Amino acid sequence: MPWDQARAAAVRAAGHPLPPVALALPEALGASLAEPLTALTDLPSFDTAAMDGWAVAGPGPWQPYDGGVLAGERPRPLDHGAAVPIATGAELPRGATAVLRREHGARTTPDGLLRHRLPDPPAPGRDVRPRGQECRAGEPLLPAGTTVTPAVLGLAAAAGYDRLAVHRRPTIELLLLGDELLDSGLPGDGRVRDALGPLLPPWLHRLGAEVTAVRRLADALGPLDEAMGRSTADVLVTTGSTAAGPVDFLRPAIAGAGGRLLVDSVAVRPGHPMLLAELPPVAGDRSRLLVGLPGNPLAAVTGAVTLAAPLLRRLGGHVDGGPRGAVAGAPLPGHARDTRVVPVRLSAGTAVPLPFDGPAMLRGLALADALAVVPPGGLAAGAVVEVLDVPGP
Repeated sequence: MPWDQARAAAVRAAGHPLPPVALALPEALGASLAEPLTALTDLPSFDTAAMDGWAVAGPGPWQPYDGGVLAGERPRPLDHGAAVPIATGAELPRGATAVLRREHGARTTPDGLLRHRLPDPPAPGRDVRPRGQECRAGEPLLPAGTTVTPAVLGLAAAAGYDRLAVHRRPTIELLLLGDELLDSGLPGDGRVRDALGPLLPPWLHRLGAEVTAVRRLADALGPLDEAMGRSTADVLVTTGSTAAGPVDFLRPAIAGAGGRLLVDSVAVRPGHPMLLAELPPVAGDRSRLLVGLPGNPLAAVTGAVTLAAPLLRRLGGHVDGGPRGAVAGAPLPGHARDTRVVPVRLSAGTAVPLPFDGPAMLRGLALADALAVVPPGGLAAGAVVEVLDVPGP
């Protein structure tokens, strides 16, 4: 299946986003809004001082009041011709017309009046954040589908929210297949370190998923059958066993579970033997999905951005932007028939390919800002190439 068609198939397989849940603000981080975020109050909800200084009423000079107004206090009204010290963020007293900055005012003797150091008095509204300057109660702030970032959490809190309605994160069980994998120590004697166990869970989390379990399975049909049959996760993600070797049991296990292949190999390098399958439900009436990633690390990453990313973003209700383009800073060689996914560094909109981009290599990816999607035949330097973000920490 062509690369772009495989990504579209993953979106179709996801169907509708998962149902909404109400979460406390910190817990909603990374999920997507299930409904528009609407202001519950005016922002600011009252006139506030934008600077330290004096709240003043009228053009001056002003008779200073004793005391002052701090943030969090309710001030008493201010008579015309009067002034009171005020802190940044404090509520402006009723009757005040402006804020005189501390460095712009001075008390004179012997009358003790406060005067403006500059020739012109502060204009009405000077250094005041008026009520509703940012938004009014009931005003839409963000559309449904927006990913909840730290900035969104801050805006929601400022707008009066304690909880947010977000789409439930899709749950994932990650199955790492292979007798040759080591958890620790140096590789050798035919054994290799497991690179995908550390790499994939945080990557999948950044795509909006909740990884509920990471399990290591031997290269045998029985353990895979058992794991596939009992998992209640929305999505099973497997690594390895996607080719047609003597211990590649993933396809027989899918068939034995009553599953149906939706994508069986993709015209992309590295990672072409990836697959996507639908599995019968274990709990409830929603079918489960399985993303089969190749065992080689960079090939597995290619499978993740091809199938897992669009699938998980759709299940989580995220409305992501369209493809992002960059200018190829050097020739990007292509495969004769297949799409290539290449680690690149981005600088001022230019994508520079990195070395060490073989299916089993991660050195190039570790330096990459993005992955360039190179069409069959390749691209010349200066051509526009589509790039995909590499999830960060």
